Amino acid sequence: YTFGFDTAVQVAVEAIDRLHTTAESHHRALIVEVMGRHAGWIALHSGLAGGANVILIPERRFDIDKVCDYVTTRFASEFAPILVVAEGAQPLEGTMELQTGELDAFGHVRLGGIGQFLEREIAARTGYEARQTVLGHVQRGGTPTAYDRVLATRFGLHAADAVNDGDSGVMVALRGTDIVRVPLAEATGKLKTVPLERYEEAEVFFG
Repeated sequence: YTFGFDTAVQVAVEAIDRLHTTAESHHRALIVEVMGRHAGWIALHSGLAGGANVILIPERRFDIDKVCDYVTTRFASEFAPILVVAEGAQPLEGTMELQTGELDAFGHVRLGGIGQFLEREIAARTGYEARQTVLGHVQRGGTPTAYDRVLATRFGLHAADAVNDGDSGVMVALRGTDIVRVPLAEATGKLKTVPLERYEEAEVFFG
């Protein structure tokens, strides 16, 4: 992970922790939308740490009926569900349309707001009240965690060493606990997405 990931997850977890209280006191399903257009790492980690009942990520298309079943099961146990969803999460083909057709400043198709769609669909399909919270830019700012501060410092030191060595065309990266140099072509050639087995670990706690 790059520096900033740990901080973004921490911000999301703090929000989820606070929303648990509101979900229970108002007896409604709460949907927390976090960053993650193409990869669901923040949703996965914050959802697990925050005790979410459902986690939705871009790497695994979701069945809206199954999501609603989780919500209904949770309410049947006298608890209000928390759903953590990455902004790029998509339903199974033909079940919901999320793209607006518009482009953002980077030429990407603008998504219609997964939290808003889930809020409406859950309420309509289950009869239970649902509300969305979009963390958005809140995750991008604030005070960095100690882990991120140390990681950024280590990256800076190793990047300076690479410059001094005349080693160009590389970037510094975290591999395990070590800082290594990686060719730019290797670093940018493939998107690092959530492996299916990691998501299946989280599914054990759904419902």
